[in-house]
Amino acid sequence: MTPAELFRRLAGLEGDPRTTADIWRDMSSAPGFVDSRNCGFMDAVQSGWYQNDSDELFRGFPISADDSVLDVGCGAGGATLFCARRGAHVVFIDAVAEKIEALRARLADTPARRAEGHVCASLPLPVASESMTRVIAMEVLEHVPDPAAFLAELQRVGEPGALYLLVVPDELAEQMQQGLAPEYYFREPNHIHVFGREQFVRMVAEAGLEVVQRDSYGFFWTFWMLLYWTQARSLGDALDGESHDVVQPPYPPLLNDWAKLWYQVIKLPEAAPMKQALDQLLPKSQVIVARKPRDGKATA
Repeated sequence: MTPAELFRRLAGLEGDPRTTADIWRDMSSAPGFVDSRNCGFMDAVQSGWYQNDSDELFRGFPISADDSVLDVGCGAGGATLFCARRGAHVVFIDAVAEKIEALRARLADTPARRAEGHVCASLPLPVASESMTRVIAMEVLEHVPDPAAFLAELQRVGEPGALYLLVVPDELAEQMQQGLAPEYYFREPNHIHVFGREQFVRMVAEAGLEVVQRDSYGFFWTFWMLLYWTQARSLGDALDGESHDVVQPPYPPLLNDWAKLWYQVIKLPEAAPMKQALDQLLPKSQVIVARKPRDGKATA
């Protein structure tokens, strides 16, 4: 069963003659509809992502036109685009050629000093040693066969003093999904590693980087995924496909209801302490901002 088939079954629209795309367009254009992706973006901004006023991709990770930024596993390119709009030199890498080509086209309309895209699925990275002032690897480490070798390669390409933005799924959220998600979600090329919070810090330090700050975010998406897998299992039919297909529309009605509810909650200024507590308790992801030592020696 594909995600589109799951949507039709849970929405009670299996006999609807319209295409799935048409059904979703009609549903998502209805008054009061809240798209999960839009809610997730608003949630992320409140958690410290995409800070336009301070030019920080994440709180504590500023970007300027003087930076040379490497985004490994760039995906759709949200991080790369944020940096390019600040005039930075951006280098973006992904294993999927179509993503690189699509992002290259989008970057043409930005003030980036320079934009380089590479299709790469293995080490070494096609980047010169000590050439980057900012290095980004968001939701990548859990996919690679050898995370330590991958981190060592990231350390190699950063110049002394470079900042690193490293993000992986949170251990607790992954453990909860292991009882609900289909087996393929935790097999190659999807999530083949689960990192404990202290383990993640230790790995970064062992790669020769200094941990500057730690954070977590994404309760909204953790609960979203748990609802998604629970609904899928209720139909007794296994899902198939790539893990990223799960968070692409169309979404089952219950997920739309959850997005609408959470959107209404986080619009309330009084909800900020609650959101922060939930992001710490059951986050989707853990975040580390790290620095490459200027003298080549990381301190504990």
